[in-house]
Amino acid sequence: MREVAPDIALITLSPPEPAPTPPPGSHLDVTVRLPSGDDTRSYSVVDLGHDDGLLRMAVRRQPEGRGGSLWMHTLKPGDALEVTGPLDEFRPTPGRAPGVLLAAGIGITPVLGLARALRTRGSDYRIVYAGRSRDRMAFTTELESAHPGLVTLAESARGARVDPAEVVAGVPGGGVLYVCGPMGLLSDVRRAWQQDGRPPGDLRFETFGTSGSHPARPYRVTVPRHGVTVEVPAGTSMLDALQEAGVEVLYDCLRGECGLCRVRVLEAQGTIDHRDVFLSARQRAEGDQMCACVSRIVGPEAVIDC
Repeated sequence: MREVAPDIALITLSPPEPAPTPPPGSHLDVTVRLPSGDDTRSYSVVDLGHDDGLLRMAVRRQPEGRGGSLWMHTLKPGDALEVTGPLDEFRPTPGRAPGVLLAAGIGITPVLGLARALRTRGSDYRIVYAGRSRDRMAFTTELESAHPGLVTLAESARGARVDPAEVVAGVPGGGVLYVCGPMGLLSDVRRAWQQDGRPPGDLRFETFGTSGSHPARPYRVTVPRHGVTVEVPAGTSMLDALQEAGVEVLYDCLRGECGLCRVRVLEAQGTIDHRDVFLSARQRAEGDQMCACVSRIVGPEAVIDC
């Protein structure tokens, strides 16, 4: 365990067998021990150019999250973890297409490996890294050393902010934009990408899975079909609360990417804080469905069908 920025721990794992070099953009599924029971969280593999058979991941402490990051920050050298992976779901596009890599906050973790892969291929690329200030942004020194002259830091404390339309316009024709950051940034980039008429397949992104437009607050959800009403605490997803109450909901990614856990929203006293990247802007505006694994209700209660 090593702190690489305030509230960000670099966790180095020693597998039973030396690990091969992980694929760029890959992540690990980690079993976390929570008061409500074991659960799974996904953390990107940090690629700092080592070839020592170890695996590294960076975890930001999120007090308002679902508890996984807080538990990860209690780990000590010698502790054992259940880990699956590395899993390759945010891989770079094949070939040598030019690229722009946009990261915000802890979203820099998968970008480290992606940038290394593009450099190795001889692709034309650049990196835009947004955060509050350099001292709170992990791996800035490593990035600038590995990719001299290709890294732009957007420090909000200095008045520098990312303009999604400007980033999109800076992607060369036929190029790929890789994005990892909070939901608001992803939504703005997707909108700018569509407005610019870019091919959907050339926008590659990964989401944090817990970031939203509103702070997490408790609410109630009723499922008339099952005669069940459950409380959804601030640190628990709708999916977890329903499963705990015996309501089975299909799911897979737990990051709001696959859409398998979509539920129908019959009535909502409040708005839906969509934290997924699966639903389109039109589907979100219609307000009659949500991804139960990450999205939340900003209000006292909702009635759903699943």
